Amino acid sequence: MSKKVLLFLGQGFEAYEASVFTDIFGWSCLPGFAPVGMVTTGLRSTIHCCWNLIVTPEMPFEQVNVNDFDALAIPGGFGERGFYEDAYNERFLNLIRQFDAKEKPIAAVCVAALPVGKSGVLKGRKATTWDLSEGFRRQQLAEFGAIVQDKQLVVDKNIITSTGPATATDVSFKLLEMLTNTENVIEVKKNMRFILD
Repeated sequence: MSKKVLLFLGQGFEAYEASVFTDIFGWSCLPGFAPVGMVTTGLRSTIHCCWNLIVTPEMPFEQVNVNDFDALAIPGGFGERGFYEDAYNERFLNLIRQFDAKEKPIAAVCVAALPVGKSGVLKGRKATTWDLSEGFRRQQLAEFGAIVQDKQLVVDKNIITSTGPATATDVSFKLLEMLTNTENVIEVKKNMRFILD
């Protein structure tokens, strides 16, 4: 039975960051690869991304059972578009805590590290987030108890965090590696032409 990732989409999410997850894990499901499925969810029946794309999640949030998934993926988003209304919702923060309690991978791109931090699971752990705007978001992450690193990508045990949209590919491949193996990632990269023969 293949593994499965839950992709949480908050209002105002970054479409690129979400699409990288869906594409890379979609390619992993081709014959011959170690497949990892993906299911989208959110707190709303219809979600508007920050750049006008409108998405209908596959699974209502109320039906999510942590035991049915092997990892949680979270694209970042824009506060001006409502991202933190969903990302800081206590129901979602509790879901993050449940994934971490079971030591299941949590992959957060850009400011998606902030709800992970707000949930409390990053206290005393290394992490990173959006580094521009005079480090405002990194300061917030530190206030949540994280040990903020000046790096593009940080992995601390089961949690992956990163600095911005450009890192979404690295985060996705790292999550795929954690769920399968390095050889599988190489094959997916070759077929997606990240690696040329």
